[in-house]
Amino acid sequence: MTSSTVTSPRPDRPPRPNLAFRRLRGKRSPAEFAAAVRRAAREIGERVSCDARYIGRVEAGEIRCPNYAYERVFLHMFPGRTLTDLGFAPRSSVRGRRARADEEATGAHADRAPGTASETRRAREPYDTPDTQYPHHPYEPHHPHHPHDPHHPYDPHDDNEESDVLRRAFMMSGATVAAASLGPLALAHDAVAAGRPPRRAGANHAGALEEAVRRIRLLDDRHGADGLYRRAAAPLRTAYALLDAGATRQATADRLYAGAGELAISVGWLAHDSGRFDDARSHYAEALATSRMTGDLALEAHAFCNMAFLARDAGRPREAVRAAQAAQRAARSLGSARLLSLLALREAGGWAGLADRVGCEQALTRAQALFGQGPSDADPEWMTFYGEAELEGLEAQCWSTLGDWPRAARHARRAAALQDPHFTRNLALYSAELADDLARGGRPDEAAGAGMRVLDLLGEVQSSRIHTMLAGTARVLLPHRRASGVAAFLDRHASLPRTA
Repeated sequence: MTSSTVTSPRPDRPPRPNLAFRRLRGKRSPAEFAAAVRRAAREIGERVSCDARYIGRVEAGEIRCPNYAYERVFLHMFPGRTLTDLGFAPRSSVRGRRARADEEATGAHADRAPGTASETRRAREPYDTPDTQYPHHPYEPHHPHHPHDPHHPYDPHDDNEESDVLRRAFMMSGATVAAASLGPLALAHDAVAAGRPPRRAGANHAGALEEAVRRIRLLDDRHGADGLYRRAAAPLRTAYALLDAGATRQATADRLYAGAGELAISVGWLAHDSGRFDDARSHYAEALATSRMTGDLALEAHAFCNMAFLARDAGRPREAVRAAQAAQRAARSLGSARLLSLLALREAGGWAGLADRVGCEQALTRAQALFGQGPSDADPEWMTFYGEAELEGLEAQCWSTLGDWPRAARHARRAAALQDPHFTRNLALYSAELADDLARGGRPDEAAGAGMRVLDLLGEVQSSRIHTMLAGTARVLLPHRRASGVAAFLDRHASLPRTA
């Protein structure tokens, strides 16, 4: 059996120590860090037999690239980082050397007794599961009824030398190509990745950063967050490296800080919408800290706005109310009625979570009145999503939280009808809200029809939020299988491939 560690084709060259991984261990002993790795694995349903010896081999550079199970655990432990950030070699380069070494070993030792280790392959350690031994990794989160498809272009087990991490991150070719085009920061990112400090930032860097934020928002609107989060973290690290390098002018520095803060919020939202609440909280807090350092009230209001939304989704409604109120205080002097309207809706969501119907209705009334004042030049660029459809959708969520299903369904239906069909993710979200409200309101046939419309959109959208909502609707509809259209919806929903 082979090891997942590939020895160098030049055995006289000692392995290069993995100093980046050693720094991440910090003051913990190898045994303590190994225990942390095992705990992290349990959190995401993986099984790794990590011990102090494995950590020592990684830090010594003997393990140049971990197997898939360890990869998932390490990326869970250090969100936003890539394998390269953790000091490992790209899987494509390691896999290429493995293939050549295996071919050489096969030719040079064809008469070797079975089970004997060659010069390029060691006996497998119990904690080092080889990638090549299991075409379907035993810990890969595939459902037994949905086996690995070797011909799927984005299957994580495809042996193409393109980065496996990149393929796993993107679920559809459109998102892959567009996300890869976040290239305006490429030169600075390459310098950061190579451990070199980037040059002092100029106006072109600030413009590239602002464009990266716009592209991420556009991709999220069209495709959802699940395929974007890990990839979007790289421009964020580059942005903060540019801040540390300094700018040629104060005006450029101000743009860089604002851009980095907005990018942190965008990356936080991708984490939020894909269910990574702890990661999202960290990114939002980073944006808030940036706003406080520079006295940027617009960035502060945006950060508190998203923190309120996250608190609501995480089951902390009182925190949602307070964050929304803090956002409103920051936004009062900005002159945007639409921004204050959205923030009032965030507050309403918190009151609904506290089952305070009066507080919720008062905040909703404020939100509608402010929205009625119309748009203005002071409206932030990031609020392009906030139109009448979003107003209706957020109000639907409030009534749903309060258990007023008919009222929630009316608003969700309006939201879906008003939504621009180009923004596929929001159209799917409002339709999923409608399906759930109808199901809980005792209208299973209509709920099944709305659910079918969501299923039709899932080929273009990858959002854990929408998948979770649809799964909840399916559970509510299970006792109503005989109602018109329900069985077809349940069967089609059950056939969806399970997400990792």
